[in-house]
Amino acid sequence: MATARLDMRLDEEIKTKAEKASALLGMKSLTEYVVRLMDNDATQVIAEHESITVADDVFDRFIGACEKAKQPNSALLEAAAFTKDQDIK
Repeated sequence: MATARLDMRLDEEIKTKAEKASALLGMKSLTEYVVRLMDNDATQVIAEHESITVADDVFDRFIGACEKAKQPNSALLEAAAFTKDQDIK
């Protein structure tokens, strides 16, 4: 059940197109359409900013470097402590 409200003003042409798209998708209301778009987009934006994707060869080189590494140096330990303090995951 919805617990928050969002009021917005938009161009009439945009509203008309959104209403048409909502109807074509068989949605009950423009609100349902907008909520779905916001949810999908927000999920994608968050995922893009909370993950890193690298090419296989880059990952393989990274793992190789990790396996060859000895003890972590002070800069790496400080970086790890910083990310923990900032709750960076």
